[in-house]
Amino acid sequence: MKYSNFKLLFVVFALLAFSCSTTKKASKSKKSDAAAMSKASGKKPGKDDIQPYAKVITKDAKTDEGLFAVHNLDDKYFYEIPDSLFEREMLMVTRISKTAAGLGFGGGKLSEQVLRWQKKDKKVLLRMVSHQVVAADSLPVHEAVVNSNFEPVIATFPIKAFGKDSTSTVIDVTDLFSKDVKPLGFPQRRRQQYRITRLDPQLSYIESLKSYPTNIESRTVKTYAAGQPPSNSNTGAISLEINNSMILLPKVPMQRRIFDQRVGWFTSGTTDYGLPDQKSKTITYLDRWRLEVKDEDIEKFKRGELVVPKKQIVYYIDRATPEQWRPYIKQGIEDWQVAFEAAGFKEAIIAKDPPTPEEDPEWSPEDARYSVVRYLASPIPNANGPHVSDPRSGEILESDINWYHNVMTLLRNWFFVQTAAINPDARGVAFKDEVMGRLIRFVSAHEVGHTLGLPHNMGSSVAYPVEKLRDPEFTKKYGTAPSIMDYARFNYVAQPGDEGVALMPNIGPYDKYAINWGYRPILEAKTAADEKKTLDSWILEKAGDPMYRFGRQQRGVIDPSSQTEDLGDDAVLASEYGIKNLKRILPNLMEWTAEDGKNYDDLETMYGQVLGQFNRYMGHVASNIGGVYEYYKTYDQEGAVYTHVDADHQKKAMQFIQDQLFTTPEWMLDNDIFNKFESAGHIERVRSIQTRTLNNMMDFGRMQRLLENESINGDEAYGLYDMMKDLRKGLFSELRNGQKIDIYRRNLQRAYIERMEYIMKNEQPEIPAQFRRFFSGTSVNVSQSDIRAVVRAELKTLRSQLRNARGADDMSRIHIADAYERVDDILDPNN
Repeated sequence: MKYSNFKLLFVVFALLAFSCSTTKKASKSKKSDAAAMSKASGKKPGKDDIQPYAKVITKDAKTDEGLFAVHNLDDKYFYEIPDSLFEREMLMVTRISKTAAGLGFGGGKLSEQVLRWQKKDKKVLLRMVSHQVVAADSLPVHEAVVNSNFEPVIATFPIKAFGKDSTSTVIDVTDLFSKDVKPLGFPQRRRQQYRITRLDPQLSYIESLKSYPTNIESRTVKTYAAGQPPSNSNTGAISLEINNSMILLPKVPMQRRIFDQRVGWFTSGTTDYGLPDQKSKTITYLDRWRLEVKDEDIEKFKRGELVVPKKQIVYYIDRATPEQWRPYIKQGIEDWQVAFEAAGFKEAIIAKDPPTPEEDPEWSPEDARYSVVRYLASPIPNANGPHVSDPRSGEILESDINWYHNVMTLLRNWFFVQTAAINPDARGVAFKDEVMGRLIRFVSAHEVGHTLGLPHNMGSSVAYPVEKLRDPEFTKKYGTAPSIMDYARFNYVAQPGDEGVALMPNIGPYDKYAINWGYRPILEAKTAADEKKTLDSWILEKAGDPMYRFGRQQRGVIDPSSQTEDLGDDAVLASEYGIKNLKRILPNLMEWTAEDGKNYDDLETMYGQVLGQFNRYMGHVASNIGGVYEYYKTYDQEGAVYTHVDADHQKKAMQFIQDQLFTTPEWMLDNDIFNKFESAGHIERVRSIQTRTLNNMMDFGRMQRLLENESINGDEAYGLYDMMKDLRKGLFSELRNGQKIDIYRRNLQRAYIERMEYIMKNEQPEIPAQFRRFFSGTSVNVSQSDIRAVVRAELKTLRSQLRNARGADDMSRIHIADAYERVDDILDPNN
């Protein structure tokens, strides 16, 4: 009996021991992967099978810990992906790091997409996620949205091993970056432009692959065989360095804020099929930083006290930035603090120097936790402020402002040509550090505005009456425009005697208003829809006040009150003041650019700047002819969104162009300047400026708007026939009084005849699909409109005038006869 009981107990203990052993083995899950499977099968794992970790990631591997551990071994790169990060969404931003001439610029974004790493059987999939079409997962329509929004697989990777602790998966990603994976490389439209056929693997390689806590940065040199490279054409190839930045998106997206076109903003958007509207609807929301009130400060915020946000917006200044410019770039960043104070926050945005390599050897500007003003040793005269945002919510995750060294050249040229007539500090080609520093601060603030979500507001500068721009008291208080986001560069209106007047814009009334509208927390609102009533009320409080108006940037100007580089509410008056200043600058160009032992390159550059500024004035004024104002409104606001420019103002604009440009601008013809840098060229230079403006005035879209204006407003309108008649009378005024026609006028008259011929024979050019979103325009079927009828009538009148004209000298007579033949050939080509 005792023996039997003992035997029974032995069996029970044996069963328990087996059970515990089995449970322990099952809990090890992946540790029983390759080795266990091979042991069970009695064979060693093959090279394509899952291997033991130590066999794949050997002691010779160089490992960079971060979002994923990145291992580099024998020119191969491995990702070790934590299981917790499978199915998490990540944003991949592809940019050009380094490039050849004609291929864009360093920092330029090529593409942006959301990715998801997914484990399936013995492989890892990399899928592209779209947030363009959505519906709440609680709704029946969500299933249909998922079925029509299948996530494409852009790459697959055999699992090489499981991690030491069985909570990660190792894959070889070398081919992902060394081969031609199109979503991560040069975009298709650019490939077509340069006739790229393939990636050359022998001339392409991985430069680096680095891991940081929330992102992984890869740099690869890609060389593509190209039939039409923009530079270095004898190579038959394009080489560039591409940076792929993969950033982990927040697990819980920030609450959106819905966009309103009455306040300018960079945006993201989705098409939502789950709304109660009886159609699919695009929801557009702001790109903005996540600024939140700390829990302990909520009552203070409600009382109107300024509070420091939970997480500040911090910009670091690149270590490569020259020492003398750092304080000014920092000031430009922190100038925005006054705007955030309007939104209820203090110290919301701050600038810092980065830690030294000794203080933090791991600090890097490529780390997505840091936003950096990157100083680039580049001849590009520019700066730009891109940002990276979560497409699900619009939350800005980080931003790197690209600051090109030669932006100082651009600033010098602008400041010289726009203010030297009244400003001794601008007279020269090398400014004092404090002068250049102030200009750098201005550009820094402008670019930071972009990274906060604000686009250009080209409708801002027209808010101020032109004469107020000559008032020191007014401009010191308000600057030269209500928004630093306008392209209102420097005060070209101010005249000698207006000393003390402000020369540039600051963070202005519109900027404070826009930041408040976009960033002030609405604590009582639980959803984005709940905020709408409050946001609308803030807009309506400022409606009708030009200081708070937003005007979009245009490519092909329709609205003359929303232009680049202009100042004041009257383009004619502002440009008259500007030309007076150019006439003061030109005679002093030699003196203000002189330096012993130097050639005349700077003289040539600054003369070109004078002509370029003059050309801008012509564009500002000409855009009023056939112009239509655009003032965004909603149903609860009275008045039209689109209104035509007043007829009298259009006539005044026409007269200005005739007087200032089409009448030969002799003040700019200074042979003492020309003979210092060219053997010939001034005649062609004047012809080019005149022709550009002339063709702009006889643009198909502008002509159609003149016709539509007349159809709506009748005799009160400045119609197409009125414009064309005034244009012909001004251009050919010599025919009526027998005056000599100088060489500049002869060229201009021939340009007019050629443009008329173009209109008679051509339709409106079609804008390529990929550029349509960048261009404004008015479409017209030319052959079926009144345009050619009016042009034909004008050509007949001109032919009659040429037939009866008598030239004052030989060249005038030769020109008249030639012009007659040209017009006759257009009207009667078979004669």
